[in-house]
Amino acid sequence: MHLESLKPGESLTKTFWRYTIPAIAAMVVNGLYQMVDGIFVGHYIGAEGLEAINIGWPVIAVVGGAGLMIGMGSGSLISIYRGEGNLTGARTAMATGLVLTILLGLVASAYLLVGAEKLVDLQGVTGVARDYAINYLMVYALCAAVTVASSALPFLIRNDDSPVVATAMMVVGALANIVLDYLFIGVLDFKLAGAAWATVLAQGITVVIAMAYLLSKRSYLAIFRHKLNLSLSDAKQSMAMGVSSLVMFLYYGVLVAIHNRLFAEYGSPLSIASFAIVGYLMTLYYVVAEGIAEGMQPQVSYYHGAKQYQNIVKVAKLATVVSLGAGILWLAVLNLFPDTMIGLFNNANETLMKEATYGMRIHLSAMYLDGLIVLASMYFLSVGKGGTSLAISVGNMLVQFPFLAILPRIYGVDGVWMSMPISNVVLASVVIPVMWRHIYRQKRTMPIETAAAV
Repeated sequence: MHLESLKPGESLTKTFWRYTIPAIAAMVVNGLYQMVDGIFVGHYIGAEGLEAINIGWPVIAVVGGAGLMIGMGSGSLISIYRGEGNLTGARTAMATGLVLTILLGLVASAYLLVGAEKLVDLQGVTGVARDYAINYLMVYALCAAVTVASSALPFLIRNDDSPVVATAMMVVGALANIVLDYLFIGVLDFKLAGAAWATVLAQGITVVIAMAYLLSKRSYLAIFRHKLNLSLSDAKQSMAMGVSSLVMFLYYGVLVAIHNRLFAEYGSPLSIASFAIVGYLMTLYYVVAEGIAEGMQPQVSYYHGAKQYQNIVKVAKLATVVSLGAGILWLAVLNLFPDTMIGLFNNANETLMKEATYGMRIHLSAMYLDGLIVLASMYFLSVGKGGTSLAISVGNMLVQFPFLAILPRIYGVDGVWMSMPISNVVLASVVIPVMWRHIYRQKRTMPIETAAAV
């Protein structure tokens, strides 16, 4: 069933879950790429490996973010064109998105080759962990185009009205990553470089499956069976609409880097390893929240194009309830079973266990608000308000800087752990009301005859 086939009276809830469940599954699978690396690194390499991978992640965040920018920007534009009944425009947006993916992949390789070592040194890491981190990043430098494409293509395919295909190809990649991690880290002892090779090879499998789908008869837009047109206007609009997703990745990259530097200054290398574990545990919720937001996106974009604003209200309410409930549930699990959850990444290091547990309970205390902030950013992206979406993403980063500058000086390591939950409360109190004010303002402008038909 395509979104175009929706009729008055059909269940929006069913359509929401049809898109959201595959989106959540896709994001969880995507998160598993990071988490599986962390599990193998924690057990086979230890605290130095966790420290190194947490130093490397902020550097490659921009690469995955570039792919997400194209996937979300072009994907939103595709769904908006489809909502307007403009399939030719949707095909042009898809083709343009594919070209942008290739170009940004080349730019990402150059960025890593030139800047990776300098960005590692800025985070204050030394010794073996520094060498591990640089070796890890050089693998990505060689294969950055694959990483960009593996981030972008699932979202393009989801907006081609094939969410199950998008999820399936990511599942295959994630399973391959587990096998390859065991081979390269556990058996061949390639250290952190092995984790990087496992990831990029698994991402390559995802890209191959994606291209096979786009070339097949199953593709709804079937861009390779029509004349391929490119649009500079679509390229600019896609990047403008999706740039908030890139900024969101940059935001997390910059914040992780700053945290790493502060933990090195006020704590110890073990503090950075603990922060890595806490970050993995937050990822398990964040990918669910991101999946909920991305599952909402095709519906909201379509209803916006069709001027069915009452339906947007219903979808946004449902997404908010689900995101908030998932966050509170995961927070409860973490606090009730900390040893089990942290033990996934820790090989019997009691000191690491204690510090990670302590940090987790402070740092993740308001993480469910982060899910609502992501939802608000995705809503504005879905209705073509890329500037507002970008402002939320930038605000999410900027609001933490004052707390990170002040609190560690007062409370030391505790101040580093405390900065994120406090900033989440501050930003959510502004962003969430802004989103709902916009939603209800749009609803009030809906023509009477359209409202009666919904």
